[in-house]
Amino acid sequence: MIYLAQTDTTAGFLSKDLKALNALKKRPLSQDCLITTAKFSELKKLTRVPNHFKNTIRKSKKTTFLYPNSKAIRVVKDCAHENFLKEFDWLYSTSANLHGKKFDLNWAMQNADKIIDEKFFESGASKIFKLRGIKKVKLR
Repeated sequence: MIYLAQTDTTAGFLSKDLKALNALKKRPLSQDCLITTAKFSELKKLTRVPNHFKNTIRKSKKTTFLYPNSKAIRVVKDCAHENFLKEFDWLYSTSANLHGKKFDLNWAMQNADKIIDEKFFESGASKIFKLRGIKKVKLR
């Protein structure tokens, strides 16, 4: 099942099936994807959060962290998208467009199994930080 929803940053596809998302976007099936969750308890199940960054992660908004286990995870909070994510433990998330192309609402709506929201917009991408030891490296 592929959902089309307005995420905290942009219109996005969400699914538990990584290969289905990659096939839909016409990118390599093995390409990694962002994981989103609305629960810090799920974050603890997905990765070990370095002690040095626990407070930073808890307070961050619209920020993705690349953890030492190479998983990119964003905890979504304080927005409407959080309510949708609470129905799931976690979901893979990616922008609702073909790989390397601009957002096309008609294409996105035709290719989603279920449309969650009515209004879609693109805003700035999330910040991405790579966490290593006590270093935080900005990737985007």
